[in-house]
This record gives sequence, structure tokens and C-alpha cells, in this order.
Amino acid sequence: MCGVFGIFGHEEASHLTYLGLHALQHRGQESAGITASDGLRLKTYRAMGLVADVFTEPILNELPGKAAIGHVRYSTAGGSHVRNAQPYQVSFGGGQLAVGHNGNFVNADDARRELEEAGAIFQSDSDTENVIHYIARSRAGSFENRVVDALKRLDGAYSMVFLTEKKLVAVRDPIGFRPLVLGRVKNAYVIASETTALDLIEAEMLREIEPGEMVVIDEDGLKSTFPFDKRQQSRCVFEYVYFARPDSKLFGDQVFSVRKRLGAQLAREQPVKADVVIAVPDSGVAAALGYAQESGIPYDIGLIRSHYVGRTFIEPQQSIRHFGVKLKLAPVRSTLEGKRVVVIDDSIVRGTTSRKIVKMLQSAGAKEVHLRISSPPTQWPCFYGIDTPSRQELIAASHSTEEIARYVTADSLAYLTHEGLMRAAGDATGKSFCSACFSGKYPTGLHGLGAKP
Repeated sequence: MCGVFGIFGHEEASHLTYLGLHALQHRGQESAGITASDGLRLKTYRAMGLVADVFTEPILNELPGKAAIGHVRYSTAGGSHVRNAQPYQVSFGGGQLAVGHNGNFVNADDARRELEEAGAIFQSDSDTENVIHYIARSRAGSFENRVVDALKRLDGAYSMVFLTEKKLVAVRDPIGFRPLVLGRVKNAYVIASETTALDLIEAEMLREIEPGEMVVIDEDGLKSTFPFDKRQQSRCVFEYVYFARPDSKLFGDQVFSVRKRLGAQLAREQPVKADVVIAVPDSGVAAALGYAQESGIPYDIGLIRSHYVGRTFIEPQQSIRHFGVKLKLAPVRSTLEGKRVVVIDDSIVRGTTSRKIVKMLQSAGAKEVHLRISSPPTQWPCFYGIDTPSRQELIAASHSTEEIARYVTADSLAYLTHEGLMRAAGDATGKSFCSACFSGKYPTGLHGLGAKP
């Protein structure tokens, strides 16, 4: 759950990186960082917090140069601490290097043990640091060859940006789990996790970085190679369900359009007699529109989301039940009172939030509450960069749909089928998407991770 950005050949590289990270803020709210190159040396600033809070004009002015990379982080491997904030910057035998990583290496623990036994000293808990040690130890020659040598020792999901004094390198894993796109603004090349970052800086979208592709950008221009063995593509379908921003174009399709199709397919599969369709904002909105259009039931605003909730707040011990959900969501009584309500959400993880939302709607006067989920039951953890709990914390791993409906106190509960998900995502066969969180079928070995409870 991270976002990466890179730009090469622009006078305001660090400022545009700041804007790009702002557009990718949904991919990580824990920490933010930028590394800039002036052609002679790298300079990095990173801190805990949101992009707008971490970076001020004076800080950006201290990051000069025509090339920069940036990163926003939400931890999946390594704790929440500034030492794990990215980009990482190091000096090694080949010069200076900075790296930002979106994804997760499934053999990271094995790699770290191997490196530590060989004498490596780690400065962070993040799996990304393995790459740096392997690059520093590589004898493969050029910097890009060292990167390839390092990544061939690791397995899993990675969309990465590297910056040296004179090069920007972007790499996407051969399976293609996480998105990565290439754009251009004026004479500068841009790399970003999602197209929304290109849109904000008015960059032209050129194309996706392909699975298994390495792009090297320097003063001579752009060079593309495919240095890794080909593997079956398995793009993360949960990017469509929840994670990506709806205005992004991802894996060849508009995220908003896919989410509407998810909702329409859900209406076909799981109809219900009701008076109004509402969404759990913001991620359920597009699917709710699709459900309403397909079912003919009117769509309305039933829940208002506060956009001013910080990452921390002071919660009363007893005085307000369900304080966290009440802080983020408020019911619109005039929409709900006396109505049979269909409420659309993208997923159910532990079930506790869904229970609070259903009870909130009931307290606001809803006559019936029918919960519809625009994805299949989440039954398995993700090991490729989405922060999902262990399997024993996933309510659908140990409870039937009827049991979950009783727990969340809904009048009915239904999920989108796996087949319906894949059809809406544009691949009826399901062979080009990773849906392991729904199916338990992981496209890589797990190196012991699957044995974790």
C-alpha cells in the first residue's frame, strides 16, 4: 500500500514530485519522502505524516535539480517509524542511490537472513532494504544491471523507482501485481503508480510500464528492456475494487467504470426489493451508482463522510459508542427514515465497521438495511502489498454469509461472486488477475508466509 513517483529532466522536479505524491496520497498516509538529484549528488527529505504536512516551500527549495523520486507509504512490511520511510538513500561503491518501492517481497525474511549472515547491517525493518544490499554486493557492472541482478534474487510484487546522480530507473515485476505508468511533461519523463498523478501535473500519459520491464532514463533519453524471465501476468484485482483512485486509468481500463460494472453485476446477481440505494463513501460510490442504474432503484446520499479526519484523535472511553465510525460517517436521516435501504460497500474485512454502519442506519430510521458487497468474501491475507489482517481476523474465513449478516445485524447480506468480479474487471477467465485474497490461489510461492495464522 504505497505510491511511487519519479521525474527526469524538469527544472522543478521536486515540486512536481510533491504534486504527484499529493495525487497518490490515497496509497499511503503514514510517511512521505522525496529524493532529488542535481546531477552531482542526491538529497533526501522524508518524515512521518501527509504530503502537505511533511513538505513546505523552504524544504522543497532545499531539494534542487532536474530529477527526483518520491514515495508515500503505508506499512505492510516493517513498522510505522521514520526509519522505514522512503525513499531510502545510501552511498555505495557505485556512487549514490535512492529507491522507492510499492509492493512486497514474499521471500524477504529469507533474503534478510542470508544478507545478515554475510555481514550486512540493516538500518530499517522494511523488505525494500534487501534490494539495496544486493545492489551494493552485485558485480554485474552498470547500475541497471546491478538492479536486475538484485531483483532476480527476490520474489513477489514490486513497482520501483531508483535514482542515481544521473539516472532514473523504473522496474515492474514480471507478474505485474502493482500498477506503474509512464508519462511526459514538456521534455521530462514521468513515472507514477497511477495516472491521476500525471493528470495533476498536466503530463501526457504515454503508456503503462509493462510487467517485467525496466525503463532507464538519462541525458540520452529513454531505454526500455525486458531483463526478467516471462511469467503469467496476475494484476491485483483489489486495485479495481478499492485501492486505486476512481479517476485513474489502470490495467487498460478506467477504475470508475470498472467499479460501476461491479455494482451493476452485483445488482444482477443479488437483487432486493428496496426504496433507495446508498453507498459507504467514498470507495462504494461508483458501485452504488452501477447497482442503482441496473436495478432501477433510486440512488441517494445516505451517508456523509468527513474529509477532515486526521490519523489520530482523542477518543472518549465510554461516553460515545462507535466513536471512530461516527467521526468519519454521518447518516442523512431524510434519505433513510422509513425506507428499505440497500447499502453498497467494497468489502468486509473484520466486520466490525460494517456492524457499526448498519446500526447507524437503523438508528437513523431505516426500515430495512440490505448490505451488498461489490467483491467476493475476503477470506485470505494479501502478501503482495495490500495491508490485510491475518486469516483468523478475516470474518469471512470462519463464518458463513448468513452468520456475518446476523453479526452485522443487516436484514440481508450478499457478495459479488468471483465470476462476476472477473467479468466486470474485463477478464471472464480470471487468468490475468491476482484474486488471492478472495480465492486463496497465490501466483507465487509464499516461502513460509502462508503458514502464518
